[in-house]
Amino acid sequence: AWPTWNRYSFGWKMSSQLRAEISTAKRIVVKVGSSSLTTAQGGIDTKRLNLLVDALAKHKNNGHEIVLVSSGAIAAGLAPLGLQTRPKDLSLQQAVASVGQGLLVQHYAESFAKHGITVGQVLLTAEDMSRRSHYRNAQRTFAKLMELGVVPIVNENDTVATDEIRVGDNDRLAGIVSNLINAQALVLLSDVEGLMTAPPSQSDSKLISEVKSFDELANIQIGGAGNSGVGSGGMSTKVQAARIATAGGIPALVTSAVNLGSVFEAENVGTVFWPNKDKLSARLLWLAHATEVRGFITIDQGAVIAVTQKRASLLPAGIKKVAGEFEVGDAVEVISESGEVLGRGLVNFDSSELPNLIGKNTVKLLEEFGEGYDKEVIHRDDLVLIDEKITRN
Repeated sequence: AWPTWNRYSFGWKMSSQLRAEISTAKRIVVKVGSSSLTTAQGGIDTKRLNLLVDALAKHKNNGHEIVLVSSGAIAAGLAPLGLQTRPKDLSLQQAVASVGQGLLVQHYAESFAKHGITVGQVLLTAEDMSRRSHYRNAQRTFAKLMELGVVPIVNENDTVATDEIRVGDNDRLAGIVSNLINAQALVLLSDVEGLMTAPPSQSDSKLISEVKSFDELANIQIGGAGNSGVGSGGMSTKVQAARIATAGGIPALVTSAVNLGSVFEAENVGTVFWPNKDKLSARLLWLAHATEVRGFITIDQGAVIAVTQKRASLLPAGIKKVAGEFEVGDAVEVISESGEVLGRGLVNFDSSELPNLIGKNTVKLLEEFGEGYDKEVIHRDDLVLIDEKITRN
């Protein structure tokens, strides 16, 4: 057995090996937040951006493929428009993002060009991730860009997004992109050292050097966005991104942007998250993290046991309630009667017809509706369980 130094660590030797794997990953996704690229007043901090690019360019020119997920469009657009803080109004956010995105990519293009590297802009929305055909198109685009030696600069398309603009979306996007391109590592850059045992402002707060199971974080207070006023994420969204990546067997590391060079040297910085041994398939990862939920199905305790412990399909007999508007093939959440989210699946019935089937067994369905109505509401192959504790009211 490996030595255990504390409840968050599983041995220095194992940690060093994982850090070495991350540093030598052939294909790596790096995500950087607004607070690491811009001034507190808005506008791009060219010195910090150039330092980031220097580290990325050195790594790429050493033979690695890099995809950069970069926030900062809204933050970069503040100063040129004379705004002091990130706007709350959606239309103003979109306008600011439109101004800032061009400036951001221009700075990246100029900085990478000094190293002989070409960049390409990839703007994504939730729809690009949730629709399977769009998802595959995105895969092909990334593959071609990397084949051409281009560094993709990825951001959510804030200029057209509506409810997709939400806290920490680019962190989540980075986790999804890691799986989408079959990356070997995900590095999430923040303005703090890594995941701490308490808010960094507390004197007794200590760095958690590694996380092997997310159950270890049950009693940890994980913070949201900082006080800079330009970012929208926080440590909680980075942990969520790490959860998405590790579910697909991809190790993740969270640290300060100034430590990126040290990450590539496999030094002991930040917090590493161990990949799951039993990783989800690409299809189930897409279902779990990239689909847009169209409705909710509440099930009784017997059905909870069937789908979670026996890994059975969901049948009409176990359903208690249906909510939302959805069609055949849409993604829905499966919820217990206490409100706990159990999983996500692709439904075989429309929301208009499913209420008439609730609580009825196969024999009853055949008698009332005939053939075709005795099938599963969600087949077990189209159902992925969610290990994160989420409750819906």
